[in-house]
Amino acid sequence: MVTIQTTPFSDQKPGTSGLRKKTRVFMQPHYVENFVQAVFNTVREDLPEGFADQTLVVGGDGRFHNRVATQTILRMAAANGFGRVLVGRDCMLSTPAASAVIRRRGALGGLVLSASHNPGGIDADFGIKYNVRNGGPAPESITQRIYEHSLKIKEYVTLDQPDFDLKGEGTFRIDNSEVVIIDPLADYTAVFEELFDFESLRALFARGFRMQFDAMNAITGPYAHHILEELLGAAAGTVINGTPLEDFGGLHPDPNLAHAPELVAHMNAPDAPDLGAACDGDGDRNLILGRNFFVTPGDSLALIAEHAQTCIPGYRAGLAGVARSMPTSTAVDRVAQAMKVPCYETPTGWKFFGNLMDAGLCTICGEESFGTGSNHVREKDGLWAVLCWLSIMAATSKPVSEVVREHWQRFGRSYYQRHDYEGLELATATEIIEALRSKLTTLADASIAGSRIARADDFSYTDSTDGSVSAHQGIRILLEDGSRIVCRLSGTGTEGATLRLYVERYLKDGGEGAIEAVLAPLVQAAREVVDLRARLGRDEPTIIT
Repeated sequence: MVTIQTTPFSDQKPGTSGLRKKTRVFMQPHYVENFVQAVFNTVREDLPEGFADQTLVVGGDGRFHNRVATQTILRMAAANGFGRVLVGRDCMLSTPAASAVIRRRGALGGLVLSASHNPGGIDADFGIKYNVRNGGPAPESITQRIYEHSLKIKEYVTLDQPDFDLKGEGTFRIDNSEVVIIDPLADYTAVFEELFDFESLRALFARGFRMQFDAMNAITGPYAHHILEELLGAAAGTVINGTPLEDFGGLHPDPNLAHAPELVAHMNAPDAPDLGAACDGDGDRNLILGRNFFVTPGDSLALIAEHAQTCIPGYRAGLAGVARSMPTSTAVDRVAQAMKVPCYETPTGWKFFGNLMDAGLCTICGEESFGTGSNHVREKDGLWAVLCWLSIMAATSKPVSEVVREHWQRFGRSYYQRHDYEGLELATATEIIEALRSKLTTLADASIAGSRIARADDFSYTDSTDGSVSAHQGIRILLEDGSRIVCRLSGTGTEGATLRLYVERYLKDGGEGAIEAVLAPLVQAAREVVDLRARLGRDEPTIIT
């Protein structure tokens, strides 16, 4: 063991999903080591007996620098006295699989190496996230302490030892630590076999059901090959872009209509499969498509909640409750009302859902940014959502579009869009939010887009499980007709700032309206109230979802 003297970096404050920076930032000498030691120093404060009886899980999405960082963490974990370290074979673990391993193996926590849906490569993005004992992201109370430790760190400990061979499963020792190289598929697959009726899904594919799954050259490729093609019998070739690449093949591994053009083209072709799906870089986000039909994340969450109890064995006992992030469409609210279960509105960030699930208050949850999940893990889970949709298809024998339209007939439709303004100067984006915040009192009782404003506020959330308060989580403008405008800054990027503008209008029209026409007055009103043209010189977004 060696002790290395170091000096702090001032920029190691974790965001909503860990520490994310450009890859070259993480490649600086001591950068990874400083942050990892800050994590260990923080966790040790709550463990006076040390780490000798504790297990740490390590793995990542296979992006560039994943393997180098994993070797660094293994040496440091052993030097810091962890009794056992579980590492995914070849350093690989999807984010939801890492959560499953932490929970099933009784680990203290884990270090997940990923920048999620952000691009990979030496000139792209990297990240490290600490997940706690419940398998979910560390709460703010812990990430703040990690940051404080990172600002005063003077040294870290590691081993003077060459890299380890992590290509095959097995066990070896480093000093007093046991390192176990695990099959990254095993625990995750076991969780799915407990939740879903694999026999029913095998029968679905045996009847000729076809799907296309785009792994986007990322971590879910091996999982999808194993679960969809090998275990459920989907045809060979169902999974495309199924080999994880360090730079994701130069593509942006974000499962939306803009970044999954190959899948979209498949689903819009005359001989389109029955279901299209994609997952992001680390496997926690999902895209669901029917033939010439896009299922919005808000509708997907609502549909899964509506059908879970009747279509998926793991939820036959019923749902304790559902939850959505504040910017997510209100579609699931109406399902919860019909099912007579609570619906929670939280800030963006999966840790808020984790608290509700740990308290037994929530079973299924989701965010508008293509993330859905349940209490089987404490992360959003892309493949889980795909298997939920397969279960709905198996139970209803109806096309995706028909299932969604029947939902709209019963519950009405939330016409919904997210407009992203990317690559802004942080100061400019912050000024826009501050200016909008200063308007809140003057917006009361005003009218926009043909409806009066019922409420305008800066969303604040008091956690019902621990009493913690999260303020300034986004500006909400709620109209009397049920429409909403939401404006907030994204916390998941690594370069510049992204301003997000959300518009939603609820209609009981069977969902037959044209979304652009329905939302046009609200979009125009939103741009005017935020004053985008004056502040940015434009009001057209970078991307519309």
